Amino acid sequence: MEFEKAKEEFISAWGNLGSNWGINRTMAQIHALLLISPVALTTEDMMEELKISRGNTSMNTRALIDWGVVKKENKLGDRKEYFVATKDVWELARRIAQERKKRELDPLLATLENLQNIEGEGKQVDELKTITQQIGTFAKKADKLLTFFSKAKYSWFTSLLR
Repeated sequence: MEFEKAKEEFISAWGNLGSNWGINRTMAQIHALLLISPVALTTEDMMEELKISRGNTSMNTRALIDWGVVKKENKLGDRKEYFVATKDVWELARRIAQERKKRELDPLLATLENLQNIEGEGKQVDELKTITQQIGTFAKKADKLLTFFSKAKYSWFTSLLR
């Protein structure tokens, strides 16, 4: 497969995958472009390559910075901002896990904590108590696992897979 076709296919696939880890397609496509770029890219480079607006590029690049998977670089004597993606796949996976935990699991745990003292009696109340407790137990275990994963070293992970 020729390079341009392979690049387009990777960017498209990564864009589709993005919705699975809580980001929009354009944001994931920008990330994919930065992942495969051997050099830091400017906003204009990304706009031209992906055929997207300046506002869309800027907003999504800032969000990637907030996720901790893209960094801004400055070049001496150049006023443009350059962006580069974290290339370490292990670090990338850890950052995504941390961000998803913060955005999804932590709010769920907080909600379940607020539901600990449900008042009332009857089958519906009992069922609500039971299911929220079961979900809470599972969510706390998932929280511990994600916390452990986000702090673990790559060598531990590879030894686990062996």
